[in-house]
Amino acid sequence: MRPLLYRSVWSRPVLPGARIVSREHFMADRFTLRLIDSRMLAPQVRHMVFERTDGEPLPLVPGQFLQIHFHYDDGTPTKRSYSVGTVGDGRSPLGRIEIAVSYVEGGAATELLANLQHGGTVEASGPYGRFCLHGGDAHPRYLLIATGTGVTPYRAMLPQLAEWLAPGGREAVLLYGARNEAELLYGEEFEAFAKAHPGFVFHPCFSRQPRAVPRPIDRAGHVQDTLPELAPSTERDIAYLCGNPNMVDAAFAALKDFGLPVAQIRREKYVSSR
Repeated sequence: MRPLLYRSVWSRPVLPGARIVSREHFMADRFTLRLIDSRMLAPQVRHMVFERTDGEPLPLVPGQFLQIHFHYDDGTPTKRSYSVGTVGDGRSPLGRIEIAVSYVEGGAATELLANLQHGGTVEASGPYGRFCLHGGDAHPRYLLIATGTGVTPYRAMLPQLAEWLAPGGREAVLLYGARNEAELLYGEEFEAFAKAHPGFVFHPCFSRQPRAVPRPIDRAGHVQDTLPELAPSTERDIAYLCGNPNMVDAAFAALKDFGLPVAQIRREKYVSSR
């Protein structure tokens, strides 16, 4: 993701069948990561796959993030935060740690991660964060809203969502904002998941340019522009917002206008740093 500082709100237990969010799950560990695979998801976004050099798995609840530690050219220590997007079972520690990294011109983290070769290592710590699904949620619909690499934690949540949707009578809607089709990260994965799970709805929202061949699921404009179509309500919905701070603020305001209380709107902002 972009060079980020995370700001989030809250937490309780995760979904039934998944590991419970408790104090030990948020105790950070320090470790070394080795890059074992990578690919470009978009012209400026690299999907990177790591493993710990000590061979230990990473105990992580889907939705959490880790931090990459490094130094500026003058030797000053710094760090950047990246949501883990590994699709696991939601219960077992992760052997593979997958993140999406946006390249930012002149960014210190970009210089580090863009040039990292397979077999190269970085220092990291984690897991951190409480942007997770909750077992105590009784509302029948999740509204999952993201822009850019903010969609990464929702990718990690897919197995939990499959289990949550399985009994029927529930729905999860993913509104994912991108400027154009080339910047739509993991879009084919989310579309395939929607076809396999009738309770899951996926709407890519293109703010600058539609696809060359539009699909019925596509929407034009920003993610918050599609909210009236979904008619959010306090009785039905719990919303998650992840990504660009401007989007998070705009969607948060729109959801409150629909009557959702703050306790039913869960946010994680990506705040850029140099």
